[in-house]
Parts: sequence; structure tokens; C-alpha cells
Amino acid sequence: MLAGVPVHVIQRGNNRGPCFVNDEDRNFYLFHLGRNLGRFECELHAYCLMTNHVHLLLTSKGAENCAVLMKHMGQLHSQYFNKRYKRTGSLWEGRFRSCLVQSEGYVLACYRYIELNPVRASMVIHPRDYPWSSYRDNVLGEAVSQLTTPHSEYLRLGATAEERHKVYAALFGSIADSERLEEIRAATNGGYALGDEVFRRTMTRALGRRVEKGRPGRPLRDTTPGDAQEELPLPPRENVVCP
Repeated sequence: MLAGVPVHVIQRGNNRGPCFVNDEDRNFYLFHLGRNLGRFECELHAYCLMTNHVHLLLTSKGAENCAVLMKHMGQLHSQYFNKRYKRTGSLWEGRFRSCLVQSEGYVLACYRYIELNPVRASMVIHPRDYPWSSYRDNVLGEAVSQLTTPHSEYLRLGATAEERHKVYAALFGSIADSERLEEIRAATNGGYALGDEVFRRTMTRALGRRVEKGRPGRPLRDTTPGDAQEELPLPPRENVVCP
């Protein structure tokens, strides 16, 4: 993760088991999330609490802040859940999954992806009918959770709050782009960067590691970062006669 770069986070229940049984559980999670966003210097742009997993779109002021926030929230909610339901063991499916998100062209797609989760799961017909997401904050202008901070890409939708709400709502009137959905899923589950080639190259240099799915075949030799890479030709093989 990098300071100032949005990150889409998913944390799932262990063995796809529930991490929220009722509204009291969800209220507990959101209450403590709100308490800790400022503590760990993170901004929340979009969220959705499903029955067995959590979606968050965050931007932090420090490289490790989001990870520390998620670790703290995971431990806190696990302790609460185990005590309340008299259970033991891990509540979560290991470490959370995440991907860095390019602002231009991808942040708003992640907003939409997150808030449409209950619709894709056939829990509601429209995202406005699901009370445990940021949809009402972002579309209806209702500060239901008082958790969210608009990302700069969201603010560019209009000069006034009313105009932004109207333009944002229109994003939910079209059929979902299945290719973009799969792109978001693959990036998040694989821990890759979600964006165009230039963004992925920039994130690779900044993090010092690969942030996209590797291509099959022989790895290329290292060259100056950002330069085109070519595989050097192999020397000719000598004729060998097998005994």
C-alpha cells in the first residue's frame, strides 16, 4: 500500500462463514470503524457490510495505515463476535485482500462495485434498499453513517452536492460492465494494482515488487525501470552426439 493511493479491501469470514448475524453486529463494526479512521489517518470513500465479508474503499496518509486499521478492526470484531456467540477460533479467512486503485477511471468503478454487492447477491433489487452500505451517503446525500469522505474523483462529478448526487445516481442506471467487474475481482484477490499499464508500472517501481499477474514464459532481464524490456537471444548450441 502507498500513502495517498486508494485501496479496495475485502475481508471475508473464515470458510465463508458469517461475520455479521444481525444489525447489532453491523452497528458494532461501523461504530468502531468510525472511531478508528481518524486514529489511523484513513479516509473511507465507500463500504458495504455483507453477511460474510466486508468491502471498504480507503485512502490513507501513511503506507502502513490501512493495514494497521484492518488488523485492528479484525481483532476487535473477532473478540466481540466470539464473546457474543460463545465461539472460539478465527473469525476471518486469514489476512484481508486488497488492491491499489488508479484514481482516473477506476475509483468510481470501485464505488459502484462495492455498493452493488447486495444487488448481485440478490439480497435487494436496488442498492438504496440495503442500509449497510455507503450508497445513501453518496447518492441521496444522507450522512447515514457519517463515516465517508468523498474522493476527489467523486467531487469532480459536479459543482454542487445536488449535481454530484444526480450524476452519481446515473452510474447505477446502466448494466454492469462484466469485464470491469472481473478486473476488480482479479486485482483484489490477487493483490494486483487496478489501473492502466502506466499506473501498474508506476506502482511496481514505487513498491519494488510485481503488481500485476505474471505472464507465462521465461522472465525478462532487468533493465532501467520503465524502459522497454527485450529478452536477449540465446547463444547457439553446439552439436552433441549422444553416446
